Amino acid sequence: MPVYALNKEIIFPDPNLADEQGLLAIGGDLTPERLVLAYANGIFPWYSDNDPIMWWSPDPRMVLYPADFKISKSFQQTLRNSSFEVKFDTNFKNVIDKCAKVPRYGEDGTWITDDMKKAYIDLHRIGFAHSVETYRNGKLVGGLYGVSLGRAFFGESMFHLERDASKVALYYLVERVKEWKFRFIDAQIETDHLQSLGAISISRANYLNILKEVIKWPTKRGKW
Repeated sequence: MPVYALNKEIIFPDPNLADEQGLLAIGGDLTPERLVLAYANGIFPWYSDNDPIMWWSPDPRMVLYPADFKISKSFQQTLRNSSFEVKFDTNFKNVIDKCAKVPRYGEDGTWITDDMKKAYIDLHRIGFAHSVETYRNGKLVGGLYGVSLGRAFFGESMFHLERDASKVALYYLVERVKEWKFRFIDAQIETDHLQSLGAISISRANYLNILKEVIKWPTKRGKW
């Protein structure tokens, strides 16, 4: 499959035309309009410094259906006994900064470039991007951020400075979107960690069919 070169026109090729790795297109920009269009079509940006913007639509796609979130006995105890405080949309910039800087096991560097930070902070300002933050004694110790359209949440990244701090943030996100009858949390790429929490891999065709339906619902913009 060819990889498409984007220009200033805010359009994307059919996501089914992505190559075997899921790469669909390169170039373009990270304006809010383009990002919202990308997520609405099952596409997301992912690239490193000094690379062009790369747009992906992988097959298969990992998703977490809220009702399938797995809570182990040890995590149940964490939820009962921990002194974590959880908030939504009060510290978005610090969450994305931490996601970019806190090392992850088995990973070097980060794909959250300065341009990516600015783009998602802009999305947050206009009510499409959201953060869930975990605090202990007033200190930010874990969290996640992502984008929401219709009845879907597209997870981008998470971090933790204390054990289970990001998992607690995910638990509260799951509980919130269950209340709102969201269909799925998009986890994008397959990982063993997310699979252990109940996420599953589905075909891109299935993902796009579900996405087409869930984005018909009004988007819950603004502070969560």
